[in-house]
This record gives sequence, structure tokens and C-alpha cells, in this order.
Amino acid sequence: MYYIVQYSVHPSRWNTLEFYFYYVCFIVIVPYMFYVAHSVSKETNPHYQEYASRLSDGWLFGRKVDNSDAQYAQFRDNLPKLLFLATLFIGINKTIATYTQGTDGRLRSLALTSLAIIAALHGTSALKILIIISTSYCIGRLTGGSKLNPLLSWVFNLGVLFLNEANNGYSFGTLHPAIAWLDEYHGVLPRWHILFNFVMLRLISFNMDYYWQTKKTRLEYEKSDDDLKVSALSDRDRIDIPCKPADYNYTYFLAYVLYTPLYLCGPILTYNDFISQMYIPSPNVTRRFVATYAIRLVAVILLMEWTLHYIYVVAISKEKAWDGDTPLELSMIGYFNLVIIWMKLLIPWRFFRLWALADGVWTEENMVRCMSNNFSAQRFWKSWHRTFNRWLIRYVYVPLGGAKYFMFNMWIVFTFVALWHDIELKLLAWGWLICLFLLPEIIGSQLFSYKKFGNKPYYRIVCGIGAVGNILMMMIANLVGFCVGLDGMKDMLSQIFGTRDGLLFLVSVACTLFVGVQVMFELRESEKRRGDKRYLM
Repeated sequence: MYYIVQYSVHPSRWNTLEFYFYYVCFIVIVPYMFYVAHSVSKETNPHYQEYASRLSDGWLFGRKVDNSDAQYAQFRDNLPKLLFLATLFIGINKTIATYTQGTDGRLRSLALTSLAIIAALHGTSALKILIIISTSYCIGRLTGGSKLNPLLSWVFNLGVLFLNEANNGYSFGTLHPAIAWLDEYHGVLPRWHILFNFVMLRLISFNMDYYWQTKKTRLEYEKSDDDLKVSALSDRDRIDIPCKPADYNYTYFLAYVLYTPLYLCGPILTYNDFISQMYIPSPNVTRRFVATYAIRLVAVILLMEWTLHYIYVVAISKEKAWDGDTPLELSMIGYFNLVIIWMKLLIPWRFFRLWALADGVWTEENMVRCMSNNFSAQRFWKSWHRTFNRWLIRYVYVPLGGAKYFMFNMWIVFTFVALWHDIELKLLAWGWLICLFLLPEIIGSQLFSYKKFGNKPYYRIVCGIGAVGNILMMMIANLVGFCVGLDGMKDMLSQIFGTRDGLLFLVSVACTLFVGVQVMFELRESEKRRGDKRYLM
């Protein structure tokens, strides 16, 4: 529901009897949730031996650690190497900067440094990457302002995603036996095509930004705004206002597409924004901000370590070791899986953002709100992978007609998002479930709008009930897409809905979520009172 955005600010409810009751609920329920999740992870649990083989030796208090999530394990195990690489990269850039002059010199050195690192990461597969990105560059430059530019750019890059997956990144041996020896030099990360999804976003960004600048050049923006030449650009301006035509060259393109801090998994930066920051660094990047951000990153990594040492829900889900568990235990396995998914994405994104910040490049935060502090399905996606969301709006949603064709656009957007993540049935099901679950909120917001009912005393209650439904549907969709899959979700739902105890438990969950939603509403109100724009997310 749109309750919190539409109605006017009211006096704080934090010191009311209603909220004192909510505080008691939080004090009792939240620790109990951790207790249940820890209980199913104990060695004394009947299912422990079913998933014990997935656990590794830990470093906290003699505990085992659940390092069974392959995606996070790769980051966790390689963190020392990434720290060394980040330090080396920044050191090289700072040193080169003392011997080069101006933006052009910096971008040339960035391009060379990034090429060297790509070669070290992927070995001879760096040649494949160069061929693909150079082809995309040629498509953009040769078609220019023609309508063929966006058409061919999208067809080519989507085709590359499918071909990369179908051919497992290709091998030189399949191309010709005479060059099969090149496959022996595969680098530190042989599976280069897994990371290419993020490269594809930057390739589209370059071609589309170049296409749009042919329609309205920077000079035309400067003529319409006398202050543009001398004033610092806003973050929005850096994205919308094109670069000079000469800035869309191959060297700058390489520096952007292969920029090491953001190459592996983002956050995502548009071409216009990146080049703009090369000319005029963002005032958002300060030593104090970078230092504070580094401390926050260390804190969340330690929290993740504690979670993985005491709550083994990832290993449990991989083995589906929950037969006979109570509905409460099943729901905690599902909930803490979602928490770990949120954290396993938050940490790498913050690490690479910190790397870029230390190098002087500003990118937006990907996760701007805790996973457990969301009640609107639409606004959930604005605060989850935020830079990707903005990329989708700029390069997919708006070109397809924007809000005018929202009911049509959202199916295309989420189908693309699902296939972009991976070409799997469960992710396609996830994308379509998201669209399906968005419909009740959209319809409810129109039929039960604040304009018509906002002054009714029961409006906040009804919005709270709708928000509970949103949360349950979002949890189901994300569990299907990124955790237990369709079969696992069917097992969980059948055990929850198939018994009287399960149905009673579902009612208690709904009541608990309702309490949480009312607190979320008030948190948004507090943000609104102090002028924090996050209340819009």
C-alpha cells in the first residue's frame, strides 16, 4: 500500500500505549526467532547429520561454519586476495596520477591497468572479452543516432548472454584444435562469462548514452543552462547530461567497461556519470565518509560471520533437511535464508563500492534499507540492488513507455531481470511471481487510495493488513528464485497449509508481521519528519 507516502505527517506515536505493546512483542519475538533458527542448527537436532557434510571448520568459539553458499563462499575465501588487489590497484592509480596530466591521462592509465588485471583474472579468455566488447562498441559508434543503435545493441548483447551460457564461456579448442593450447592459461577466474552480466549492462549504457547524445548534445544543454559550465553537476545531472562527443572514444570506453572496482559485481554506474566524475570528482567522496563506510563494512562482515557460525539454514535448505519440522521451524529456515541472501549481496556490493570510493569514484549504495524493513513490493525493488533498479528505469522501463504502460512493461522488465541473473526456470518463475504479486498492491492502492479514505481512522489498519500480504508474497517469490526453488517452496507451503497447526501458525505470523508493519509505518514517518528522503523508498 502507499499509505506512508500519501498521508500527511502526524505527531509521533513512539510514546503511545499502542507502541509500548509493540515494543514488548519485539523484545519477546525477535530473540525467539534467533533461538528457533539456532535450535535447528544444533548437533543434537535429528537432521544434523543430513547436512553436516556441508559445514566447514570455523574460527569462532570452536563452531562449524556454514560456508555452503557457493556465491558468498567465493567472495569470503578470496577476501584477502581482493584486499591485496584493491590496495595494489589504488596504489598504482595514485602513483600514475602524479606523472600524468588531466582527465585524458587518468583514463588512459585506468584502461591499461584494468586490461592488465582482466588478463590476470581471466588469462587468455581476456581475448574473448575484448572481442565481444569491441564488437558492441563498433555497433554503437557505427550506427550512432540511427534507430539501429538501440535495436542492434540490445539484440547483440542479449544474444551474447545466451551464447555465453550455452557454450559455458566457449573454449579455444572448440573453435579450432590448433589454438586449443590457449585454454591452458585460464587465469585466476576461468569462468569469465559468469561476471559478464555486469559488463553487458555497461555495454548497453555506453551505446545508449552515445545514441541519446546525438539527439541532444551537451552544447545544447549548456546553451539552455548558463550555470552548467561553472557549477558542480548534481548526481542526476551527471547521468542525464551527455558527455562531449569526443568523450565517446574507445580508450574511455575500455576504462569504463573494465573499471576494476566495479567490474566483478558492481554497483552499476552509467557511462555519462563515470566520465563526468573523471572531469569533476563528486563532492560526496570525502576521507571521513570513506573511513566511516569501511568501519560499517567490517561490522557487517563480522555479523555475517556470527550468523554463519550459529545458524546453518543454507546447508539445511540445500539438503532439504526439514522433514517433520514444525511450521515455526520451517518458517525460520526460510526467513533466515532470506536474511543471509540479503547479507551475502550487501557485503560484496559494499566492498566493491568502498574500493571505488577509495579510488575517488562515487556510486550509489545498492542496499539502502534492511530486508526486514520493507512492506511495499514496489518500493522493495527501489531499495534492493538500487543501482540496477535505476539502470532498468533508464535503459528499459522509460524507453518502453514508462508509467503509461506500466502493466505491460513490468512483465518485460522482470523477465529480463530473471534471465539476466541466470537462464533457469526457477528464476523465470521468480520474475513472473514478482509481477503477479505486484498486482494486488497496485489494484489495492488505486481502489483504496488515501485521497478517498485517508481521513478514516481504520485506514492505517487496512494498509497494515495489505502490507502483511505483500511481505508474505515477497518472501515466497524470493525463496523460489534464490533459495529453495519451486519444489522446496511446495514442500514448505504444504506443511504450513496442510495441517491445523500450520494454519494457526500462519495466523500468528500474520499478527506478528502486522506489528512489524506498524513500526515500519512509524519509521517512515520519523524519516519524513526529519527530511530523510528514504521514506519514499
